[in-house]
Formats: sequence, structure tokens, C-alpha cells
Amino acid sequence: MRAAIRVFARKGFHAARVGDIAEEAGVAHGLLYHYFRSKEDVLETIFRETWTTVVAETSKIESSGEPFVEQLRAFASFYLGTWLVAPNLARVMIREVARSPHVGERVGVLRDALAALRRMIEAAQARGEVRANADPQLATWAFYGALEELLGGWVLGQLPSEADDVDRAVSTVVEVFSVGFAA
Repeated sequence: MRAAIRVFARKGFHAARVGDIAEEAGVAHGLLYHYFRSKEDVLETIFRETWTTVVAETSKIESSGEPFVEQLRAFASFYLGTWLVAPNLARVMIREVARSPHVGERVGVLRDALAALRRMIEAAQARGEVRANADPQLATWAFYGALEELLGGWVLGQLPSEADDVDRAVSTVVEVFSVGFAA
């Protein structure tokens, strides 16, 4: 999987061959077919495993009992922090999700992460931390979309992406949304 991520990040999914992944992993070409049916299956597995991690972290943040602003900060730090700890994975996720809509439809775990974010917003509304007239579904997508666009900006080289830039991005997104959602 790590070899596939490196190859997909370097060459792109469509230009990569199963043989490239095997060579990068230092294994025989046929061995990959023992674990995966196809190159598409490798990509689908990368998406599923990545989003399973995102869902688990989001659930942990949701159940933390922290105030809403801290929950936003924790999710944004985790999500955008991916760029610092696993830039090749971020490249694959950003570049290939848009190009491979079938994979996104089959994996479907993104819904679980978004549902957890929505529940955080609804719970914050119930506690009076978020204004009552904020639409939780639209607020969820707006928050997630802002993070996705920042990550995309780094992947595409449109934004500076050092550790300080990631910290500044987290602070900016949290501030914009916490002020905008404030009761």
C-alpha cells in the first residue's frame, strides 16, 4: 500500500502500472494480484483505509466533550496535518478522488465523517454554542469544503505549505467558522 501511494503520488493513478507498484515495493508482479484484483482495487483500498482512519478520529473528537471551537480545531488539525505527516497520501487522495468518482461512490465512508461533523454542529446548537438558524448540513459541507480546498491548494502548489502555514490555516478556518457559527 505504501508503495502504491508513492507511485500514484509520483506518476498519477492513470499513468501508473501494477508493475510500477510491484517494483517500488520490491516484490514480484504477480504477488500484487494475490492481494488485489486490480490497480483500481489498490486505489479503492487506499481510500477506504484512509477514510476509516478519518472516521475513527472524527468519532473520537465528537465524543471528547470539548467545546465546539476545540472540536473544530481538533478536526482541522488532524485533517490538514495530513499534509505534513503523509504528503504523498494527501496528493493521491486529492488528485485521484476527483478523477475516480466510482471509487468514492463505492467507499462511502466519507458520509460517516460528515455525519459526525454534523452531529457536532447540532450538539453545539443544543448547547447554545452555535446559532440556532445555522443549517447543520450546509455548515458541515462548508467547513469540510474549506479544509479540502486548502489541502488541494497545497497539493497543487498554489499555497505555501510549511508547518507554520498549516497552523495558520487551521487557526484561520476555525476562527472564520467559529465566529460565523457563533450564537
